[in-house]
Amino acid sequence: KSDSDTYTCDIGDAQSRAKLVVQEVPVLFKQELQNEEAKEGKQVKLCCELSKPDTPVKWMKGDTVLYASEKYELKQCGTVAELIIRDVKSIDS
Repeated sequence: KSDSDTYTCDIGDAQSRAKLVVQEVPVLFKQELQNEEAKEGKQVKLCCELSKPDTPVKWMKGDTVLYASEKYELKQCGTVAELIIRDVKSIDS
């Protein structure tokens, strides 16, 4: 989007101008989250795939934003975002 502007081709005696408008492509889910079940004390991995690589992802439990910690591991590689929840308890449901 930052490339949007007026561009000029200048040959000395004449110029030609054109305006470039770059439209942002919306990010879509190629693969949405799937429901998971896990036994207490185990770990579970939630995974989704996006249509645009390296799109910032925010993981949430209800209305609470999750951050990397001993409990949560957040990974992202290209279009794949993963949340690993360690030592799951019933409160993690």
